[in-house]
Amino acid sequence: MRLVTTPPTPAEVAFALLREGRMGDAENLMTRELQAATDKHGHGSPEWASAQCDLGNVLLDADQRDRAIECYRRAVSATPRDHESRKDQLTYRLNLGLALRMAGRLDEAETELRQGVQERLAFYGREHAGYAFGLEPLADLLRQRGDVAGARQVVEEAVANLWRNGHERVASALALRAAIVHAGGTREPLFVGLQQLPDEVVEQVGRVVTQMLDHDDPAAKPLLTSLVVALEERLGIDHQATLNALSALANLGRDLGDQAGRVDAIERVLASYDRQGRQEEALMAGLGLAMAQDEAGDAEAALRTYASAHARAERIGRPELRSQVLRNWGLALKEAGQVGPAEQRLTEAVSQARRGTDHDTVGRACIALGLFHQHEGRLSEARTVLEEGLTIMDPVHPDAIIGRSHLGAVLDGRTCGCGDMAGTIADAFREFVITRLPADLLDRLDVAIVDGDFKIDVGLRREPTESELERLNDVFQTAHAEFRRRLSEPRYAG
Repeated sequence: MRLVTTPPTPAEVAFALLREGRMGDAENLMTRELQAATDKHGHGSPEWASAQCDLGNVLLDADQRDRAIECYRRAVSATPRDHESRKDQLTYRLNLGLALRMAGRLDEAETELRQGVQERLAFYGREHAGYAFGLEPLADLLRQRGDVAGARQVVEEAVANLWRNGHERVASALALRAAIVHAGGTREPLFVGLQQLPDEVVEQVGRVVTQMLDHDDPAAKPLLTSLVVALEERLGIDHQATLNALSALANLGRDLGDQAGRVDAIERVLASYDRQGRQEEALMAGLGLAMAQDEAGDAEAALRTYASAHARAERIGRPELRSQVLRNWGLALKEAGQVGPAEQRLTEAVSQARRGTDHDTVGRACIALGLFHQHEGRLSEARTVLEEGLTIMDPVHPDAIIGRSHLGAVLDGRTCGCGDMAGTIADAFREFVITRLPADLLDRLDVAIVDGDFKIDVGLRREPTESELERLNDVFQTAHAEFRRRLSEPRYAG
């Protein structure tokens, strides 16, 4: 029997590249697809509009919102030729409104979303679910703008429409309704009708609520706590949706400074994984618990939890997991002033990582041990393991940047400090840009970090073509997005 598979679309490939952190490659792919659509079907064609939308989706996912907005505007500007291209245009306008909202351009967003609602009403009719698809984002925008009464009116119409149509998207409308009712402070039940919905729709309600939370707003905690209670009642305390909501509650506790609530939520997740015999999930929950206990100021409890996590990792037997536990445990021991045990754990973390197959695990373990050696004044040993770690890691990985900067300090003979961190990041930014442009285009590229942002000075060898100039601008915007995203991830302290 011959197995026939469908090859992924260019957009699917691009999003796979984004998941790997290869934003520049993803953008290049979709730019080529746009050019191909333009060459074959012409500027302003439905195919051109579709390619503009695909490129906009990739740019939006890469946090390049202004460029994504322009792609969506161009897509909306195309004249539809038939029923399907008219339907597609409704999607393009919805994407435009959402992107404007994400960019904080709320007046423009409301204009586009309201126009989209009217166009959907004319195209689908009031009873069709396609009309409700436009109501929901408008209600969310009104909620964001503080118009709770207006948002409630719009979201109730969306919920009624989707419920009547038996559409699974009622999940996101119900989640939004809960957030709007909560914002209104009426003390009404937030989550209604869950008993009448299939499990998978209830699970989706939970996912949407956790995605829409504002982690800077203390009011998010009672909303999420109500969700946890609703999921426990409807799905059970050990259901994955309930555990996901508890994990979100722990993350919210971290961001709001509610360390006690964070610890309690993680303990409940850990207890559930233990009840279910899910060893690896329990191990990762244990690591999260140790970190939470440490940040709550209970270092002794954190060290006990790390010891317990190590015992779990020993039972599982995977070297990558053992290395991760040992690395984190060693760093915690060092912070607690237990230098000898810290070195033992960090050294063993490197040894375990080398037994595995994951390069990042080896690199992170080496960098952690290298920083330990540096701070202890053992510069030769620090240099050896730092260089080993850096040779196998992605150069823009946050740990690699930290390691490279500390290596610079080691080479200068310094036992503390991380060297010229700004210079290290600027060098990595420069390397990222140069490798993505024609070799004969740049004469020089000076990159510096000034007031927390990149300052760029470019010298060209020759006059660029219009397409090369556009490419140059695009690469710089991609580099900004790439480094801001990578450098926002957790990393070692200097």
